[in-house]
Formats: sequence, C-alpha cells, structure tokens
Amino acid sequence: MIRFQQNARPRTDTPAHLFTVGQTVRMKSRTGLAQKAAELFQIKSRLPVKDGSPQYRIRSDQETYERVTTEDNLEAADNPAS
Repeated sequence: MIRFQQNARPRTDTPAHLFTVGQTVRMKSRTGLAQKAAELFQIKSRLPVKDGSPQYRIRSDQETYERVTTEDNLEAADNPAS
C-alpha cells in the first residue's frame, strides 16, 4: 500500500524552465565572437532536464531546422548583449 504524506512539499531537485514557449532568446555570447541580430531564436518547446539544465527546442527564422540546447546556453533577447 502506498501512503501519501499530508502537506508534502513539492520536489525541488528538478530545476524549473526559465523561458516560455514563444519567447525570443539568443545564444549566450562566447569570448571573441560578436552577437548578431540574426542570431535570435524562438522557443518552440520545453524538453526534459539534461545534466541539471532544462532543455529547449529553438528555431531561427533564418534557418530551416530546429536546434536543441540547454538553458545555460541561452539568454533572454531583451537583455543587452555582453
């Protein structure tokens, strides 16, 4: 028999997704590489956590394919470029 604990706290060991479907993001800048406006992506779907970081399926209007990346590689597009 399974017993459920009353007033149990939700599990917090799985990180929550920071970005929402439809949000515009960009890849975080890498040292020595300039950011371009063309490098904007739209979140198409949320995927399971991989190595402690939530994953996303993203797509750029300039590309004919979708990419999969982890949250630690993304930043909101409304943030100023580094």
